Amino acid sequence: MRKVYLAGPEVFLRDAIALGRRKKRLCAEYGFEGLYPFDNEAVPDGSEKRLDLLIYRSNVAMMYDADFGILNLTPFRGPSADVGTVFELGMLAGLGKPVFAYTNDTEDFLVRVKRIDAVRFDAASNVWRDSEDMAIEDFGNTDNLMIDATLAEQGRSVLRRGVTGERRFRDLTGFEACLRLATDIFTPNIRNSLR
Repeated sequence: MRKVYLAGPEVFLRDAIALGRRKKRLCAEYGFEGLYPFDNEAVPDGSEKRLDLLIYRSNVAMMYDADFGILNLTPFRGPSADVGTVFELGMLAGLGKPVFAYTNDTEDFLVRVKRIDAVRFDAASNVWRDSEDMAIEDFGNTDNLMIDATLAEQGRSVLRRGVTGERRFRDLTGFEACLRLATDIFTPNIRNSLR
């Protein structure tokens, strides 16, 4: 059974463990074993007193063990995806593992930046600039070009869905769409039986 590393800002929700269990159940329905960051109980054992390092090491070990990853890139605490999730995307891709991603926000990155910052178009250089006079990418991507390009290089794109309110980080429709894509690639026979 192929293992999938599950990343996203939902680990910060009050019901993060319950949501992780839902994701893992969906993975099992599609023939995969889900690896969720809370699967490893990080408890200092005396050799390392820093809980943050234990969590990091546990998650990195799961990424090495995984065959691929599914990442929730819904904007978190600003216009971009959770930085920890982006790190995990980069690490998985750097390890040569397939990645699938979704976001529960349909807007392009530039639109989201415009909503939170004083943005102006600099006609002389033909770029958008923020309030600190920094250029803003305008490629029609969901986020920074390195994120979208990682998926594009693997022949995929970030799946976008519009979800608002309290369901924004809990809706798993995009997650399940990623599972279907992964099934098409890894286990076509299972995919045919699910149709």
